[in-house]
Amino acid sequence: MQSFLDLPWEIYRGDPLWVPPLKKELARLLDPSRHPFWQFSRRVLFLARRGRETVGRIVGIIDTNYNRFHDEHMAAWGFFECRPDPEAAALLFDGVAQWGRAEGMSFLRGPLNPSTNYEVGLLIEGFDRPPVFMLTYNPAYYADLVESAGFGKEKDLLAFRVERSWDSPQWLHDISRRTREKSNISIRAGRIKDFQRELNLITEIYHEAWFDNWGFVPMTGAELQEMGRQLARLLEPEFVFVMENETEAVGAGILIPDINPLLKQLNGRLGLLGYVKALRHRRRPKGFRGLIFGIRKKYQQLGLPLVAFEYLYDLFYNSRKFAGGNYIELGWTLEDNDMINQWFLDGGATLARRFRLYRREL
Repeated sequence: MQSFLDLPWEIYRGDPLWVPPLKKELARLLDPSRHPFWQFSRRVLFLARRGRETVGRIVGIIDTNYNRFHDEHMAAWGFFECRPDPEAAALLFDGVAQWGRAEGMSFLRGPLNPSTNYEVGLLIEGFDRPPVFMLTYNPAYYADLVESAGFGKEKDLLAFRVERSWDSPQWLHDISRRTREKSNISIRAGRIKDFQRELNLITEIYHEAWFDNWGFVPMTGAELQEMGRQLARLLEPEFVFVMENETEAVGAGILIPDINPLLKQLNGRLGLLGYVKALRHRRRPKGFRGLIFGIRKKYQQLGLPLVAFEYLYDLFYNSRKFAGGNYIELGWTLEDNDMINQWFLDGGATLARRFRLYRREL
């Protein structure tokens, strides 16, 4: 396992944009005895070596909940890292393919690290700026390695960005105001003191909103508790918002501080000094990521994303907690979610990154 965890430090040596993960958290995510994802999933790890040198790694994954939910026979691959070595990459993918075939699966999809509820997709556009927390980053040559191993595009995912210079159009504020007046919609900040209950409510809305979307799979209660453990350390009440129609919660979203600048300093290990740096970073984050957003089905035609967009605009310019932030990155969204993507663009956001999911039949 140590060679598996250490490999990225060799792959990305000299890459100024790469952000090292915390080894302890990655080891926990991959540990079937500790992380709740593996309560319903199974996995296999492969390493590729040339002589004594480790040159590549991959994880094969069978997500039973996903396959049951979608009535599919998918074997996923994820956590892929490799030198620019097509032969090694092909051996890694073939190892997962043979394992998946032996398990009765009919196709491979990836990268999923380990599902769409976590990090997902191969970065294919957006190599001009540092990555944002919980959005994938990889060398540009990875796409060639994947495609040369027989994979084709299945779906692209998009991330949008607004900068400190964001100047939202007046029509956005006008429509948002009229929508709130006609529908009696209000927005409140999250109740962080009872965060697990609030997270359960937000996830309920998110599950309803995304139920029919490509690639969606509901999170289990244990996964939600694990997410709450991770997010509780990052959030302030204003970073969590709930849209209400009188007493009914109809929409919700979560913003998280982009802690990648901090992770870059930590270089894979937290330690005592890391805690000091974390406290300093929490007081003045450089940017934010839109992690979760959803609207209940019966309210999705009211234009509520514009209400949420205006809320973000007000936070960006009027909240003390956002005073040090230079950007908000929103994503990901499906490439064919035309309405949301166009609202982002019309509201003043720009397309920042494109991630690709690949498929190969077995």
